[in-house]
Amino acid sequence: MKQIIVAKHAGFCAGVARSVALAEKALEENGTLWCLGELIHNRDEVARLAALGMITAQSVSEIPEGSTVLIRSHGAGKAVYDALEKRACRIIDGTCGRVTRIHNIARQAAENGKTLVVFGAAEHPEVLGICGWCPQSVAVERIEDLERVLKDCCADNPNGVYLVFQSTEMQEHLKKSKEIQKKICTNCDLFDTICDATQIRQSEALDLGQKCDAVVVVGGKHSANSRHLVEICAEVCDTVLFAENAAELDISPLVAFDTIGITAGASVPQRIIKEVKQKMCDEIKETVEVNEAAASETEKSFEELLEDSIKTIYNGETVKGIVAAITPTEVTVDLGTKHSGYIPVEDFADENGTKIEDLIHVGDEVEACVVRVNDVEGTVMLSKRRLDAVKNWEDIERACEEETVVEGVVTEENKGGVVVSVKGIRVFVPASQSGLPRDAEMSQLLKQKVQLRIKEVNKARRRVVGSIRDVTAKARRDAIAKIWEEIEVGKRYAGTVKSLTSYGAFVDIGGVDGMVHVSELSWKRITKPADVVAVGDQIEVYVINFDKEKRKISLGYKDPSENPWTKFMDQYKVGDIASVTIVKLMTFGAFAEVVPGVDGLIHISQIANRRIGQPGEVLNVGDVVDAKITAIDEEKHKVSLSIRALSEPAPAPAREHKEEAQEDTAEPEADALVYEVSETGESTGIAPESAE
Repeated sequence: MKQIIVAKHAGFCAGVARSVALAEKALEENGTLWCLGELIHNRDEVARLAALGMITAQSVSEIPEGSTVLIRSHGAGKAVYDALEKRACRIIDGTCGRVTRIHNIARQAAENGKTLVVFGAAEHPEVLGICGWCPQSVAVERIEDLERVLKDCCADNPNGVYLVFQSTEMQEHLKKSKEIQKKICTNCDLFDTICDATQIRQSEALDLGQKCDAVVVVGGKHSANSRHLVEICAEVCDTVLFAENAAELDISPLVAFDTIGITAGASVPQRIIKEVKQKMCDEIKETVEVNEAAASETEKSFEELLEDSIKTIYNGETVKGIVAAITPTEVTVDLGTKHSGYIPVEDFADENGTKIEDLIHVGDEVEACVVRVNDVEGTVMLSKRRLDAVKNWEDIERACEEETVVEGVVTEENKGGVVVSVKGIRVFVPASQSGLPRDAEMSQLLKQKVQLRIKEVNKARRRVVGSIRDVTAKARRDAIAKIWEEIEVGKRYAGTVKSLTSYGAFVDIGGVDGMVHVSELSWKRITKPADVVAVGDQIEVYVINFDKEKRKISLGYKDPSENPWTKFMDQYKVGDIASVTIVKLMTFGAFAEVVPGVDGLIHISQIANRRIGQPGEVLNVGDVVDAKITAIDEEKHKVSLSIRALSEPAPAPAREHKEEAQEDTAEPEADALVYEVSETGESTGIAPESAE
């Protein structure tokens, strides 16, 4: 079974449909209508309108004074309007809204002294009309010539260049033009003026060419957009036929194919597409399945476009349209009428500063409110923000009634509080409801995203009051309950240091404060908590112990894997010789650091091989000496050291009394471990000799 697929958007576009509708209406009212140039690039349609009384003139001089003249959708230059006004002609402007926008860009180029470069067929009526609005203008038809033309124009005109495109140009040419413009021309502004309907039609043509064995393109040979459809299809399909109507179409090359596509240019009425389709069904002598859904949808779309194209737009009205182009300052919207809509980019801005390209895209449908209509220029200023504000008021009122939480960004500090933007609506939050301490600076909330509850809405006075505190208080209560429900020894938390005392630091672990004792802050010797942490620091802590009834939590901060005693035990054993640093002198001996965090005691009797009155006679704080490890108490984490053991003991001197000799030869090594270490890591206690 053979299948014929008709492109969904084949045939008249909104601009052409509008110009034909204007012509039919004028002919019905006046009986006679002049048109400057062929209304559209379709001889059958022009002949039909001529039979109704429309006369085609090739120049203004042919038109009698006082006549009614239709400016076709291709538009015309400024000189044409001036000449018609001098002849007292009644002008019916059928210029496509997209083309009107290009005229506005050309007029702006002339006002700014810039050169206008138009990419399109130089002799095409649309291109001639665009150039007619800027004295310094040049048309470029081939992409190969664009680079040279841009270079020359930029060099000749220090004011710069505007680059626009014939509305029916190919997207591929736009893409290549952007690459050229970025590469060679820093003083050239490029405007995407290709009609979105053209983009859709070309995209469908490419899809047809890829899925069909053959494609029939219906359109006039002198129609630029129809020729572009042929070029696009020919790139992906071997058999492409180009015919202006059913009579011109030769069916014989299509008989051998199973799937055949039909598309048409913007100047082809639906009746001609139907005639072509019917001829194919009649002459291919086999069962044919026609995609009627697409055809009927096209007809329906045409009827809607025809009706929309002649309707009037009023200020304050809500309209829908398709995004046709996006520039750094505005979003162009195709409304399907003679007007082109424009929305400022600011209307799409959100609190996060998201780029416009990530918020909306060409082809998206957008709804907005009409702010101002300019029938002279064919433009409509639209506002999405105003329409959103109306809708958002309803959301705010609903949030107040249902006590739901909303989100916004703090935009300013106000007298007595702050202002939060919620969906574009200003919500006042009093200082007492900000969730900050009484004397805190409100400015610290600026530009922060916050959650709040709506407490009061007065639409008549445009006043909304909210509370951040209600949300934060509940969140804090929930967080506290969750912590006490899930807490366990060893569990780790990300916390914030809230305050410091002489004995430790208090840390907020998400609504609950725990205490890190000074001994749990560091393995090294510290004198105060501030040596390790400061108020406001974000630290990771772990639970050492907790009491749910008394609501107390003991936390640890020092890393267990960095325990210096473990490192010491891995590195040394009794009998080893270590290079140690003297850190403190006492009357009974000296404390020396073996490894960072582990000190050993060198008893006064083990400092030298002779009797000394005090350790300072031999040692000073900071001295680095070698000492032998004589004892290790693993349970109490105590180490005994001896310098004396590294040298041969001197012979004992003669004594007159036996008691003195016995006192001199007493060995104190066994008592050398008897000392204490405070919770801060400092060595304390009294050696046995001192105790006597």
